[in-house]
This record gives sequence, C-alpha cells and structure tokens, in this order.
Amino acid sequence: MDPTFYKTDEGKIRVTKSSAAVSVHSAAPVSLSASSKNPQLKKKKRGRWRPNEVAAMRLQGSVPLVEVVRLGLLPYREAAGVQRAYVKSCQEGTGHALLLCQHPPVYTTGIRQKEEPPAEMERLRLLGAQVHRADRGGLTTFHGPGQLVCYPVLHLAAFKKSIRWYVSQLERTVVAACRSFRVEASTSPYTGVWVGDNKICAIGVRCSRYVTSHGLALNCNTDLAWFRHIVPCGVAGKGVTSLSAELRRDVGVDEAVPHVLRAFADVFGCRLADVRPPPIG
Repeated sequence: MDPTFYKTDEGKIRVTKSSAAVSVHSAAPVSLSASSKNPQLKKKKRGRWRPNEVAAMRLQGSVPLVEVVRLGLLPYREAAGVQRAYVKSCQEGTGHALLLCQHPPVYTTGIRQKEEPPAEMERLRLLGAQVHRADRGGLTTFHGPGQLVCYPVLHLAAFKKSIRWYVSQLERTVVAACRSFRVEASTSPYTGVWVGDNKICAIGVRCSRYVTSHGLALNCNTDLAWFRHIVPCGVAGKGVTSLSAELRRDVGVDEAVPHVLRAFADVFGCRLADVRPPPIG
C-alpha cells in the first residue's frame, strides 16, 4: 500500500497507511487507455502498471500545468469535501490544482494531537468559531476571513517525490510573496513562515499516494485576536502577525493573491491557469 506522509510542526515526518478518498469532480478527465501515444505506458507485463503509476506518467511534463480554483469564502467542512474530490481526481490522472479560499472563523486540530476535551471544544465554539479535526499534520490553528488559504493538490511525481522538498517549497513560496511586499520573512526550525518571532503563515500538509492536500494559511488582514485563545500550532512563547500588521496598512486577500501565485509558479516551476470552481452544495 502506498505511503501517507504527515508534516508536523517540529519538522518530523510520520508515515501511516493510505486512506481512501471519496467523490471526484473533473472538468477535463484524461484518458488512461491511449498507452500507444506514450511508450512509457506500455505494460511491462500484464497487470504490472498500477493506476496511480499511469496517472503519474500522464502528469509528467517539462512544465507542469496547475489549475487555479478560486473558491471564495467557504465553510471549512465544505472546503474539505472539495479538496478530497480534487485529490481523488489528481490520483486518477486528471491534473494538478491550487485551491484558494477563505474560511469563516474556525479552529482546526491536526492528527498528531488527541481529541480536545468537550469543555475546551465548547469554549472555542462559544467564541463564535467552528471547531474541526483535520487529517493534516500539525496542531491547533485558526482560519478566518482575511487569511489566504491555499490548498495545493499536486502529484509529486511531476515535481519531486519528497515531502520535505515540498514543504520547503511552500515555505519558499510564502517567503518570496512576503518579500514582494517588502516584508522580511524567513523560515525557522518550526514549520511555517515567520517575521522575527511572529508567525505570518502556518503550514500543515498531507500527502497520500504522492498527491498533496491541505497546505498554507497566510495572514493578510486577519483579526489576530482569534489566536489569543489557543497556542497556535502548539508553539509556545511565539506570536502571530499579518501582512497588514507588518506594513501598517490594510492588505486584503485579493491584494495578496497575485503575489502568492507569482511566487508559487516561480518556486514550483509550473504554469498556472484559472478555471471555474466546481458546483458546491
């Protein structure tokens, strides 16, 4: 069974068995039957090629194409369903996607930690936020309006089959985007992107059958007061910041998106193309 990787806040990798994904949305499915067009796809022996191997070959190319899907403001649970659909689609060979969205206020917990006590869950809900357990690495964090959430769904066979490389590329993307705003951001021993001792971008990922999900959350003009009620990502003694706080002016998600997209295309060496979002609901 193919491995599933999780990135944790301490920079470690955990490996578990792959889990099944669910429904699929695909605007442009790719046929996997025309193996004669690609000598690599000719079977070595009957039954030797697995579907994900064929899909990976289809996705390989000199400059990968990543479809940008702008989902707008979307509740976390609904966004998770859309993300699972794109993951399944990517595993079947239909291409890469970069999902962009914002969430209504929500606290999410990662797979590394135990379930929060009911009293703690209720305390967070009484603040006016939802609370969800996510199947990503990392610990508790906050998502809300004014935060650019990016969920790259990439088949790493078309880039590099390394989760460490992938997380490093996400960090480099955000560092480059921040520097385009003249904000001096950097990495640290803790996962994510920082301005001094303050985290400006959280990163938590999952990789199953070499297809990535979850991703990064860049604080643009987020209400940072939400973070006071938790220990963000389990890193005590550190603060949080945003583009707006650093620049002392309002920097919304719409302003940040082009900077992040340019940095993503440059760092990952890919082409980006906007596509219509799938029907939701």
